[in-house]
Amino acid sequence: MKKRVLLASAAILSTTVSLASLPASAALPMAVDGQQLPSLAPMLENVTPAVVSISVNGTQVSRQRVPEMFRYFFGPNAPEEQVRERPFRGLGSGVIIDADKGYIVTNHHVIDGADTIKVGLNDGREFEAKLIGSDSDSDVALLQIEAKRLTQVHKANSDKVRVGDFTVAIGNPFGLGQTVTSGIVSALGRSGLGIESLENFIQTDAAINSGNSGGALVNLRGELVGINTAIVAPGGGNVGIGFAIPINMVDNLVDQILEFGEVRRGVLGVLGRELDNELAQAFGLETKHGAFVSQVMEDSAAAEAGLEAGDIIVSINGNPIKSFQALRAKVGTYGAGAKVTLGVIRDGKKKNFKVTLAQADMETASAENMQPSLTGATLANGDNSVIIREVAPNSPAAAVGLKKGDEILGVNRTRIKGLKSLRDTLDDTQGAIALNVKRDNSQLYIVLR
Repeated sequence: MKKRVLLASAAILSTTVSLASLPASAALPMAVDGQQLPSLAPMLENVTPAVVSISVNGTQVSRQRVPEMFRYFFGPNAPEEQVRERPFRGLGSGVIIDADKGYIVTNHHVIDGADTIKVGLNDGREFEAKLIGSDSDSDVALLQIEAKRLTQVHKANSDKVRVGDFTVAIGNPFGLGQTVTSGIVSALGRSGLGIESLENFIQTDAAINSGNSGGALVNLRGELVGINTAIVAPGGGNVGIGFAIPINMVDNLVDQILEFGEVRRGVLGVLGRELDNELAQAFGLETKHGAFVSQVMEDSAAAEAGLEAGDIIVSINGNPIKSFQALRAKVGTYGAGAKVTLGVIRDGKKKNFKVTLAQADMETASAENMQPSLTGATLANGDNSVIIREVAPNSPAAAVGLKKGDEILGVNRTRIKGLKSLRDTLDDTQGAIALNVKRDNSQLYIVLR
């Protein structure tokens, strides 16, 4: 299992808060000397039951090629590689977003590779969780538990968050149990950190440590602003720089997982780079923030909408875009078919373009959502087929004989055209299931148990 010690946050900053800045939910209890003191306790009493601890168990598998000398002594029956298995345990946090249905959001890296996932509630109850779906590119996962008397957290509009807003981080650092820290929003739209494939983080100095991953970042009204995911930790401790995935991005991904069982990522169809001072001067621009479009792909969503090379994208749905990475992250969390409005500077003038995002050519899916025997395989759309991108060692998919690079052409005698076609065909197939698979230059049938 991957361990998320990336970058950390610092000693908890004490903040001076004026009484006028406090929300109604922050009560003013009487102190011993009769003075009223501000407190976030009433707000936290409503929010903390919605933040859970997550513990996982799994098995790490490592493979090492057997030396030629060993194979020489033991003959042709000697194994080509040595497989080692090592059990692991992990801890993280999660947030209940739907109390009625038991839905919990956490990070993908918290549950990645887990065989069992257990959720601990604030009231001491513990439940085994079901993984509904996850997205490694954005590091978001959705779990579900069957439980009554749950509390869910209300959500903020993370597009309205401003630098300087007060924040509170809630999670389970180091397995100590639920812990609350406070700070402010230090920056917005952080990207290019190499933490995720899709990055558009809220940066905060609220103390976040190992185990806080998947926990809640809330505002002073107790509304969920983001999901804590990573820290800057050069020395292994908190240095005051933590990152959270904006809740609006999380919502877009969760909606897709609930509707399709997977993320169906939208694609704009442009190549580009960050808008820097040199480019801004060359185009006579006053703005220093935006995504410079160097190429528009033929027959793409951007081309159909009328975008051109040389355009500078400065907003999406009215929200500012600071960089090409931030644009990529925003677009990547919208589903295929989503309609967005891009604010573009062309020839020094601001224009708006309405774009319907296309579907990614290499859309991927976790196969266990289609058929249990396919668990452990990662699938992607091919050319009127489905490509097996990865097969986890010792998984059910590996046990039935599937391999990385296999191309699924059909189910029984029914030809498939892609992931949706495969899902629909499997749903409609009764009895034995045989996959028509192309491997190298030959075809074979693999029977699913």
